[in-house]
Amino acid sequence: MTPELVFHGGRVFTGAGPDASPASAPPATAVAVREGRIVAVGDDGLLALAGPGTRTVDLGGRLLVPGFQDAHAHPVFGALELSSCHLGGLTTVDEYLAAVATYAASHPHDATLQGAGWMQSAFPDGPPTAALLDRVVPDRPLLLWGNDGHRAWVNSAALAAAGIDASTPDPADGRIERDASGRPTGFLLEGAVAPVLAILPDATPEQLDAAVLRAQQHLHALGITAWQDAILSRAEDGEDPAEAYLRADRAGRLTAKVAGALWWDRTRGLEQIPELAWRRERFRGRRFSTPAVKIMQDGIIESGTAALLAPYRAVHAESGLSFVDPGLLREIAVRLEAEGFQLHFHGIGDRAVRESLDAVAAARATRRGPDPRHHLAHVQLVDPADVPRFAELGVTANIQPYWACNDPLMVEHTVPVLGEERAGQQYPFGSLHAAGARLAAGSDWPVSTPDPIAGIHVAVNRALPAGHPGSGAEPFLPGQALDVATALEAYTAGSAYVNGFDDTGRIAPGFAADLAVLDRDLLAIPAEEIGAARVDQTFVDGVPVFER
Repeated sequence: MTPELVFHGGRVFTGAGPDASPASAPPATAVAVREGRIVAVGDDGLLALAGPGTRTVDLGGRLLVPGFQDAHAHPVFGALELSSCHLGGLTTVDEYLAAVATYAASHPHDATLQGAGWMQSAFPDGPPTAALLDRVVPDRPLLLWGNDGHRAWVNSAALAAAGIDASTPDPADGRIERDASGRPTGFLLEGAVAPVLAILPDATPEQLDAAVLRAQQHLHALGITAWQDAILSRAEDGEDPAEAYLRADRAGRLTAKVAGALWWDRTRGLEQIPELAWRRERFRGRRFSTPAVKIMQDGIIESGTAALLAPYRAVHAESGLSFVDPGLLREIAVRLEAEGFQLHFHGIGDRAVRESLDAVAAARATRRGPDPRHHLAHVQLVDPADVPRFAELGVTANIQPYWACNDPLMVEHTVPVLGEERAGQQYPFGSLHAAGARLAAGSDWPVSTPDPIAGIHVAVNRALPAGHPGSGAEPFLPGQALDVATALEAYTAGSAYVNGFDDTGRIAPGFAADLAVLDRDLLAIPAEEIGAARVDQTFVDGVPVFER
């Protein structure tokens, strides 16, 4: 039958398999699509199949890849952040305060203010304080999330409204930064942010609907056709973002394919499993579903909340926080797998990674059904003894490649609290791949850019692309670099695997025509030029959703 769409005249990266290597010969140069499916992959002889109504796309030496997929992102939060007091791209305290002052002046009737995106590297002398924010917003509660989403900078009005004072104890899953006299300084970690969040208004359904569409537009422009939203939850007084995804899906406005991870409430126990199962059934649409449960097992290294096997150095005398008791975590894993859920762990520290792997081992020992494709996100610090366990247990390493570099955060805040030896065990992508682990890739947007090309650049070079803050530094542990084809596979076939979209992630007959056209061939250019590449076109089921 006559195809509706034919790409020709460039390299086709087909995905997992021997033809994924740049050494494969001859590479495919053309792809034919009909009714949203790939019907042929070959050379430019496929042009002979074209008919009068066929759209042809001359690649002109460009690269055609499977649509990128993000295996760990927070797109709704990312879009909402862009609409708040957004500090991303700014680098100094003075710039932050000026932006906050401008935002506050432009929102004079808002009883509270919110924003996000500040970087710890802007505060070399210690965490930010309420006193700084009081200079520009003294009269209304203000909360500014750090770019990592694990710590917040608040003003004195927010502390007062939330009832946080010298007598307030630290929660089990967080910490209130205090001065020498015990008074809160305005820097809150992990669960300590909850009282401030309780006084802030939730996003409205209309705001969430707009955020889904804005995020989708942004991600399609980066060649992303599918993703896993890593936190979907029902707020106490607000609306679950999953409702907005479902509305967009039912209205035909959701062009992406989205898997959601339902939030495991660590203040509760096994009694929440029936509710999670009910929500999974509720949020089952054509392009949207919620097959996974997200378990955040620890925090982040820079704040001392990542769970480590040995104590932190310098000011950190302890070894971090395991948010879920390891024994309970194993029981949770067994019960959730029995219900058919995929487990999506957050594991930054080496102890959290080990505890998560132990939980999967317990679930695997009692497995009765198919492999649920559990995955462990971030894997920043991995003990060498645990590297082979990913392949042994069938756990996908869900990597965020953009972080594996000598940026200011790494140099000024991470390495000093780990020490050189442990710092050398970070982001072991090469070792995981060599040990047979399946790799998926994501961004954790809005923690960092959702651009897969930037992530691929760092995965291959272990250094940031030119123009990114911190570029120009020496490569970070270059022995852990991935080759271009492996990095591409992680962002395509690997992420498609954990997202459960089995007819995507490759370019092969019968697969969905979820495709991206890049403006240059990443497999042929010098590695240091990868970050300069851009997406020209994105297609979902053969339909263009972005054209530059």
